[in-house]
Amino acid sequence: MTKLIFIRHGQTEWNVLGRYQGQTDVALSPLGVEQAQKLAANFPVDKIEAVYASDLKRAMATAKCVADRFRLPVTPCKSLRELNFGDWEGLTYDEIVAKWPEALSNFFQHPDILKIPHGESFPELRARALACVEKIVAKHPEETVAVVAHGAILRTILTAALHMDLKYVWTIRQFNTAVNIVTYTESGTTVELINGTGHLKYAQGSVD
Repeated sequence: MTKLIFIRHGQTEWNVLGRYQGQTDVALSPLGVEQAQKLAANFPVDKIEAVYASDLKRAMATAKCVADRFRLPVTPCKSLRELNFGDWEGLTYDEIVAKWPEALSNFFQHPDILKIPHGESFPELRARALACVEKIVAKHPEETVAVVAHGAILRTILTAALHMDLKYVWTIRQFNTAVNIVTYTESGTTVELINGTGHLKYAQGSVD
């Protein structure tokens, strides 16, 4: 059995502004840093053996807070990057609707068939994500590993673990620094937690 603790990165300024980040390398906001620190201080398990993260700085900074708590390095993985939003990156919902109304409708209603201009599809994203997860699981049998990534890619991983069709990907919420726990065995997956944010209600350093 391998237990993977999937974590979404902390808040960024583009999260606040409602801009689609994708693979644009946006840093954590001050609140995002605080969220990552609270996550590390109130982590859901007492021991992990490794930390992996998307190589984008918002994920790496979140992962470093966790890794420092356990005195571990962070292994950056390009395969854990967010969905490539192509021409939509840096734009807001209203800006995208004004130019691509039908495409954005598909983004929420039919993500499984969505075509982002010069971007990546959800099936491509999930294939990339699951190939990475498979490698991590194979490398860490009988261990617990933290994996820090992004909202869309984590949703695709969770839909796979739950045996859900990709068209339901948006039924899963992923708040900033949300914690998700999935165990992988030879017989399949068990999802133990989705979108856990209890760590955010504690003061930094709380052990309650």
